Amino acid sequence: MRKATLLGATTALFCGTVSTAQDVRIQPEDTQFGKQHYSPFVDQAFPNRVFWGDTHLHTSFSADAGMIGNVLGPDEAFQFARGEKVRATMGEFAQLVRPLDFLVVADHAENLGLAPMISESDQQLLRSKWGRQVHDLVKGGDPISGYLMYIEAISSNTDPLNDDELAKTYWNRIVDSAERHNEPGVFTALHGFEWTSANNLNNLHRVVMFRDGADRVQDLVPFSSYDSSDPEDLWTWMEAYEDRTGGKVMAFAHNGNMSNGEMFADVRHNGQPIDAEYAERRARWEPVYEVTQMKGDGETHPLLSPDDEYADYYTWDRGNFGSELKTEEMLPREYARTTLARGLRYQEELGANPFKIGLIGSTDSHTSLATAREDNFFAKVSLVEPGTGSDRYFEYAVQPGSIGEAISVQAYETAASGLTAAWARENTREAIWDAFKRKEVYATTGSRMTVRVFAGWDFEPDEVFRPDFASEGYARGVPMGGDLFLGSEGQSPTLMVRALRDPDGANLDRIQIVKGWINANSEPKTKVFDAAWAGDRELSETGVLPPVGSTVDGSEYTNTIGEAMLSAHWKDPEFDPAQQAYYYVRVLEIPTPSWLAYDQDYFGDLNLPEDAVMVQQDRAYTSPIWYSPKD
Repeated sequence: MRKATLLGATTALFCGTVSTAQDVRIQPEDTQFGKQHYSPFVDQAFPNRVFWGDTHLHTSFSADAGMIGNVLGPDEAFQFARGEKVRATMGEFAQLVRPLDFLVVADHAENLGLAPMISESDQQLLRSKWGRQVHDLVKGGDPISGYLMYIEAISSNTDPLNDDELAKTYWNRIVDSAERHNEPGVFTALHGFEWTSANNLNNLHRVVMFRDGADRVQDLVPFSSYDSSDPEDLWTWMEAYEDRTGGKVMAFAHNGNMSNGEMFADVRHNGQPIDAEYAERRARWEPVYEVTQMKGDGETHPLLSPDDEYADYYTWDRGNFGSELKTEEMLPREYARTTLARGLRYQEELGANPFKIGLIGSTDSHTSLATAREDNFFAKVSLVEPGTGSDRYFEYAVQPGSIGEAISVQAYETAASGLTAAWARENTREAIWDAFKRKEVYATTGSRMTVRVFAGWDFEPDEVFRPDFASEGYARGVPMGGDLFLGSEGQSPTLMVRALRDPDGANLDRIQIVKGWINANSEPKTKVFDAAWAGDRELSETGVLPPVGSTVDGSEYTNTIGEAMLSAHWKDPEFDPAQQAYYYVRVLEIPTPSWLAYDQDYFGDLNLPEDAVMVQQDRAYTSPIWYSPKD
């Protein structure tokens, strides 16, 4: 068996990115460590740092935030992400344990800035009959009726304002805020917005993220669902932006668990089957996927992974946003693990993989506060921030809708998730965006554990402990997000993995390898392998690793179990060189209290239902490495 290994607290891990967006793979000549100079770092070009951020945060400029209480705008969002103390909408002060490195304020494109327009009695808004009505309702003390007018408009896919100049004005305010707070090398404020397609209340939302500065993105009219609900039209808009400006842009889908099988459907939005052109376009414009966030975790589902005891993590599976209950046949088209395997089948059939996605995490918070720690959770929306009483737990996160209570989700079921880690060489817009493009990124459910993986053909077991682990990994293998092609006869892919705990968080439980492949009948298959673990546990005869245990006592826990660092050298024991496959790493922390446990300790008995999660295990999901038998 491979036992976990604890290295000294001073052990350094490696993190980073390359210099251009097109460098998908590191070239051996770029890793000239110690070959030309006495200093071994003179020509070093591979990514050597990890940067933490949230790429999906809403402020008061989103109507479904600002019109239901949030008064914090983009400036406060960036200030908070940079580590400053901010007073939240409902009065509590909030601050991060450590600043983030990057942030995307991704406000909804649909009637962007409506709430501040109303607050400021914007004259351009008041010239619109609809705008005047909404304004007067809110100013007259009936904000709910005003908000419902907005919901009616967005549900009808008809823009009630239809004013490009107004949209530009408030988009440019967000752009200006990002420019004020962007500080290359210290903090990266990326420009972006959310396109909010939701046909029949099925969530097909995408965040659009730019590589560029204000010189290219100012005066845009963000593409909205009023323009089209078809993601292919969004891609066309993105392509036109690049052609017009010479800039760079990408999109990434929300977690698909609220899409009722449409996020990764086998047909296009127009009902036609997926073809090679569609597959190539989707792979180009949507290189990564938001696998975890507050509205539930999207890695896998217990029915899709019945042998995975950790599959049921904040599972939201009752339906969409209120119009249709979930059925089991929808699940394979919603969760990342199965979707990645289905993508391999498309690669076989079409010669292109529409679902060749890296994995990221985001909050999707509508409070302007990027909080994903269990002990610092400021909720999905401002109305249920800390101190709002029972509403914080029992307000609807998903309304009953036309289906009734069977489809509803309450706020206590919300996950305190997630964050993205990007391996890059410097903290700039270009370097962070490029890391996303080449998929050298990974998701966590809120913890800031450091994880690195390389796959190759000739890594030896002790190489995972080398001080030049990363140099060798890039020179002789590929990192997360990379492609591995057929090696010499008789070889199996070997993965080297290092994981280091969050310095302000919990010890690690285990490193797991998740493998997906297509069998001889072209059926997608997946399997989880335990590769390294803490303590003296041993695998059972059936390959099951016992739990690490728990030190949780209410809102407290100790790091007397688990290990601060785990390392794994894992060779695929079931490798078939003729089969396409993917591999990604899942790292689990030891059990810790949930945000509900911290709340109960702070506010007193909450009278929570029996299914309330009081103890949970944060985790990381790396972007996959893909194996193909042919280049």
